[in-house]
Amino acid sequence: MDACTLEELLDTFGEPMFRVLTAPAGLTAPVSEILLYDAGAPFPRSASGALLLAVGVRAGEVGPLACDAAAAGMAGLVVRGRDGQPEAVTAAKAHGLALLAIDEAAAWHHVHLLLASAVGSRPGPAGGGAAFGDLFTLANAVAAAVGGAIVVEDARQRILAYSTVPGQAVDEVRRQGILGRQVPSSPENSEQYRVLFAAPGPVRLAALDGDELPRLAVAIRAGGETLGSVWAVDDGHLGPDAEEALARGASTAALLLLRARASEELSRHVTSDLLRRLLDGTTDPAGAAHRLGLAPDAPVRVAAFALDGTVSAPDGEQTALRLLDLVRLQCEARYGRHACVLADGRVYALLPVAGEGGGERHKRLVEDIVRRAGRALRVPVRAGLGDLVAGLAAVRGSRDDADLVLRVLGPDEDVAAVTEVRARVTLLGLREVMCGQRELTEGAWREVLAYDAEQGTEYARTLVCWLDAGCDMARAAKLLAVHPNTCRYRLRQARQHLGIDLDDPDVRLVLWLQLRTLGGLRGAGR
Repeated sequence: MDACTLEELLDTFGEPMFRVLTAPAGLTAPVSEILLYDAGAPFPRSASGALLLAVGVRAGEVGPLACDAAAAGMAGLVVRGRDGQPEAVTAAKAHGLALLAIDEAAAWHHVHLLLASAVGSRPGPAGGGAAFGDLFTLANAVAAAVGGAIVVEDARQRILAYSTVPGQAVDEVRRQGILGRQVPSSPENSEQYRVLFAAPGPVRLAALDGDELPRLAVAIRAGGETLGSVWAVDDGHLGPDAEEALARGASTAALLLLRARASEELSRHVTSDLLRRLLDGTTDPAGAAHRLGLAPDAPVRVAAFALDGTVSAPDGEQTALRLLDLVRLQCEARYGRHACVLADGRVYALLPVAGEGGGERHKRLVEDIVRRAGRALRVPVRAGLGDLVAGLAAVRGSRDDADLVLRVLGPDEDVAAVTEVRARVTLLGLREVMCGQRELTEGAWREVLAYDAEQGTEYARTLVCWLDAGCDMARAAKLLAVHPNTCRYRLRQARQHLGIDLDDPDVRLVLWLQLRTLGGLRGAGR
């Protein structure tokens, strides 16, 4: 099959999505790929036949971009705004580039998804492609055999592929479905799907309104499972064997969907296992980087997500798997195919750094995931961000950071980066070191806690608040919510009954560390 052309893209989407402003080489020019312009990245030297989406480029700035695009062998540019672009048109004509315009309200990522999926429906030089890419090829083949435009959907009415055969009739319902990648929901639609999925073979469905064309549809099944459906637009010119051709297409679609499912699951299993071994430090970082599509020295960080501990064990296992799906979906939406894994009851995600402000973007992403997951799962979710490390060889340290953050989060915190809670993490580490050595656990802190337990006093809490306040009596009293004289009295009594020398800075430091780390005490209100 020949390469996709501008004419076919326009025939598929047309107005109001796109408008041709100029096409010096004609609409039969082949389009090889869809690229997003990034002003901060090096411009490609060679991109023959590419269509460049001019993200963030004003009409008056198209000239230099058109020059670079022509030098790279691109087929054309896509700009935002339908009218008032004479400078852009002049620049495109001068360099022999097609110039297309999209509506001001169109989202660039949405436009990229639509065009890339249409172009990706064509096989590459070696022929064939991935299972979902093959669905587009199948849609075109079935459209030619049936005589009408085809859409392939999954069981949730999400559009997986569609035909791009020139000249076939389409209506606004089809266009809107393709643009949204989802069939619009309505009671009438739901009834048609009920009829379709109950039927043993193809069914003819009437138009739902005067602007819509009728449909011929068939369910895609594998064994007893309904995987989706294939729909043909019936403009009155379907072939005499359209039903048989559509049924054959559905059988092939079932194989492709099963293959895609198996391939996707295998791919996710492989990347998940790879990440698990990376986090454990049991795999070669250089080899893992190659398989994950990252440079060995690419800066990365690990995010760890955990469910609230109140979830019961059986429900917790299922909810953790749902959390894994949610984290994976959000990460893949931003970074493409990505490495996420469920390990030891926590979900870990490997986050690459792209451009300036990567750390802040990671924090916003994690906060967004936590909010979404909490609403979807109806269970509180918390997350910790490890430190940014220079390459996969150090990724285990970032994972350890993320785990520590989860351990020190306060009751009113759900997300934090290790840099934000470094002091708490350090104190936690000191506690674990001190607990492992007898000589570091001995001292006056034990006597203070024992005295409080026996006498009902609050010397330990008073000491911690006073030390937290930098030995400022007024601030300590405020933390304790008592009068400064009460605070002075307690400290004087602690000196007298327990023999603590609070004038010695070393004594104060060790006492504070032991009460904070080993005793687990914190200043009031903190």
